[in-house]
Amino acid sequence: MKACLFLQRKFAPIGNKIAGYLKQYGINEFCAVTTPRTAYNFLVSQKEVPYSKIILDEDIHKKYKDEKLDWDYLNQLEKEYGLPNLWPYLYIDRVLMNGQLIREYPHNNPLLSGEDLLKTLQITSKEIIKFLKEEKPDFLFISVIGSLTSLLLYSICQKMGIKTLNLDYTRMGNGIVLSDDYKTFSGAYKIFEDIQSGKIANPKEKQAKKFLEEFQAKPTAYVTESGAFAPRPTARLKQLKFLLPKQLIKNLRWFLKWCWQSAFKKDFDYTDERPLWSLIDKIKRKFREMRGFSDLYEKPDFSENFAFFPLHLEPEIATMLYAPFFTDQISLIRQIARSLPIGLKLYVKEHPSMLGYRTRNYYKEIIKIPNVKLIDPSYSSFDLISKAKITFAISGTAGWETALLKKPVITFGDVFYNKLSAVKKSDSPEKLPFLVKEQLEKFHYNDKEVINFISAIMADSIDADLVLMWESEDQKENIEKNQGLKDLAGLIAKKLNLANGTEK
Repeated sequence: MKACLFLQRKFAPIGNKIAGYLKQYGINEFCAVTTPRTAYNFLVSQKEVPYSKIILDEDIHKKYKDEKLDWDYLNQLEKEYGLPNLWPYLYIDRVLMNGQLIREYPHNNPLLSGEDLLKTLQITSKEIIKFLKEEKPDFLFISVIGSLTSLLLYSICQKMGIKTLNLDYTRMGNGIVLSDDYKTFSGAYKIFEDIQSGKIANPKEKQAKKFLEEFQAKPTAYVTESGAFAPRPTARLKQLKFLLPKQLIKNLRWFLKWCWQSAFKKDFDYTDERPLWSLIDKIKRKFREMRGFSDLYEKPDFSENFAFFPLHLEPEIATMLYAPFFTDQISLIRQIARSLPIGLKLYVKEHPSMLGYRTRNYYKEIIKIPNVKLIDPSYSSFDLISKAKITFAISGTAGWETALLKKPVITFGDVFYNKLSAVKKSDSPEKLPFLVKEQLEKFHYNDKEVINFISAIMADSIDADLVLMWESEDQKENIEKNQGLKDLAGLIAKKLNLANGTEK
């Protein structure tokens, strides 16, 4: 059996280690698609896993300059692999379409012209189709779909009949699940349906009840609050921490080293950050943080009736993949506000990791809406959820937490907890007011259904602190020690029906 792995950024050594464990299940052939060049260099230099071929996204991208647009090819590609057209492949890519990752949010300019973007789509699709036809993998293991290359790889594999195993987080502790598609928890859904119909007994009922009782008694965030997920400081004085001598010297050394390395670099990849741009963006953000936003915030009034909408981290797959038509959160807030009954305010709170990134004008547009309050981000989202009459979430974890706390929730994207009958998904602005009315007046919470759903997810998942391994400075040591990666390899083997996940 042959595996194809999508190994991006810091996940490359993690995925490579998983591949090493997969050899114990009789999977001995591997090929990979990777990005950026640092991940590629790691993969070609390591000795643990033999790859028959590794293709690098950045090398493919360079070829667009010599590519001529072939409209017959693009039209045929759209017929075979369209979603239902080809634009979703480009719009999911925050580097190509927004210039981000190489620039900081709120920078929002495409890297290329419309014609060059289509050339990039054309050459990337050709290279991936050629790669898959030559390598003939039996399955694809993919950790994230957030770029032109990854979405093409996923979609083409599915159309070719190559099994896809998509990694996702259960939003319960360090739970990791593998699904046949990115919109659902396919395996957990099947177990859940079998439990609900009485076909099988609840396999994790006791553990599910315990988790739910503990969460309702003391709600806690599932994700490790570190690295990219860490809440940013709100106090102005904390924004001056970078001026402390030790921190200042450390940052200056790092920046000068980066400048020196860049000065002698002959060929930049399109995903490479540039020191000057990075410095400019960080200075802009620091000025925003120093100016502060406290004059725009309000304190929640728990004596009044309100709905809750937490702003989502962006640009991220929470909107770009799971809800591509709701990436404009200000417009969505306007839709929600006008869909609420009179007397119900809408409380909006910033994502803790986005503090300092959005501009004051962004928040000013929000507070212009008559029945909307921008809530001080220092207040707990759990307090707001518990007091709110209803919560709105695009596809974020706040919607899942709301459902667990027995409160009504409306989502706008493809997210796993839409499976619960108490969760309603809004597909059109015209129907939203009626959906709000239904959730407020006819909301029904089914405790048994929720326990069965949690149990099904637990039965189809393993524990592995991938966030810690992704963000840790001692990544190599954490990878070697983490039992969760062995368990994840076992879960992959189980999904492939390889001796029920038993090592050979």
